Amino acid sequence: MKKLFFGAIVLAAGLFSTANAQIQEGNWMVGSSLVASNFGLNSGAGYDFAIQPKAAYFIKDNVALGGYVNLGFLKAAKGSPTQFNYAVGALGRYFISPGEAGVDNLLNHGRWFFEGNVGIGGTSVENGISTTGLDFGVGPGYSYFITPNIGVEGLVKYNGVTGFGNEGLTSKVSFNVGFSIYLPTGQAKRIANEAK
Repeated sequence: MKKLFFGAIVLAAGLFSTANAQIQEGNWMVGSSLVASNFGLNSGAGYDFAIQPKAAYFIKDNVALGGYVNLGFLKAAKGSPTQFNYAVGALGRYFISPGEAGVDNLLNHGRWFFEGNVGIGGTSVENGISTTGLDFGVGPGYSYFITPNIGVEGLVKYNGVTGFGNEGLTSKVSFNVGFSIYLPTGQAKRIANEAK
């Protein structure tokens, strides 16, 4: 009973702490966005699903640089062509400090951020348009820390691919929901050593 009570106190303290330690220089961010998730329930309905794993290292407080991979499938309805999206590249994220640029954070549990990415990617529709080349995106988001090291994130992002194919530019605005785990460097090294 004492362990349960102590655990509840630690959890409550974590939920009501401010979001600062997670985004300090030397920490790692590992997570994923579910870019779109839509599965039709009617007969003949389609699906739309994409996932974007990402990892970044905080080169200084509030600034993280890393990489991402994007994989997605879309089929509007039974019998319609399948669309495949793919990308790999670098990303950067800047977390806004409380009060910076007149922006306040909700309940002192999270942070607003801007994320940008650039890489190589493409969009291919079965017997339709295709574009392969420069993959890029930019947009604002918010990370709400449910524990000191886990954030649930929302991100609105403009995404585009420009280059070769029968369509010079394909673009869209996505509404992403996902999560990230923030690890101090020492903890990340311990986890890597345990995996060996």
